[in-house]
Amino acid sequence: MNVLISVVIITKNEARNIGRCLDSVQSVADEVVVVDSYSTDDTKAICLARKVRFVEHPFYYYSAQKNYATQCATFDYILSLDADEALSETLILAIQNLKSNWSADAYTMNRLNNYCGQWIRHSGWYPDKKIRLFDRRKAQWGDTNPHERVLLQAGATLGHLSGDLLHYSYASISEHVQKMNYYTDLMAKAAFEAGKKASIFKIIWSPWFNFLKKYILKLGFLDGYYGFVVCVMAGYYNFLKYVKLRALHRASKS
Repeated sequence: MNVLISVVIITKNEARNIGRCLDSVQSVADEVVVVDSYSTDDTKAICLARKVRFVEHPFYYYSAQKNYATQCATFDYILSLDADEALSETLILAIQNLKSNWSADAYTMNRLNNYCGQWIRHSGWYPDKKIRLFDRRKAQWGDTNPHERVLLQAGATLGHLSGDLLHYSYASISEHVQKMNYYTDLMAKAAFEAGKKASIFKIIWSPWFNFLKKYILKLGFLDGYYGFVVCVMAGYYNFLKYVKLRALHRASKS
């Protein structure tokens, strides 16, 4: 079965990344749709120069924006990427071969994360398996904001592709701290709305447990200095998430 693939990407001020992402999909895409939430940098100009279909749409939350982008596609077979991702050569070949040998309803791929210029191959960051290629009639985006994921319908089949999805995550530690603060705001709010609570015990011990799990059990020490940084940040992420959740509960009572 020969399939046609729509590549869909959501953006907001992604001039630093979007060109690399678009260039990487040229040999597998039968259509590229970029859904942008009104960027104020050169994102739009970069996209239009590459002759992609550029749609502007307000952003509410991640899964909603990605589902909207999926609906904008012409074809049912969707490759959904973030602007800071790109396909490795091995993954490009795997997708090219798959177009004439499609057999499952969705496919996972390993995501390899680049942190401050270094590829992180341990620390709980690899293989970081993601569903990014799927038949939209059998799947949609969902789950807790901001950690959206593809949810498959009951009975849908899943395959796996060789190669890596290259994720250029953070160019600096400062950028990581800024994004972490933003994401933990969203996580705490979602947990609060779901009725979850954060005990003092969880606030104290969860960060340490997460650090030790990533650094020791997930071999973060093999990633050197930035492996240590990534694992510390993982613990701090848990700390921020739970103290912000506790603050929301305290504010609601007062």
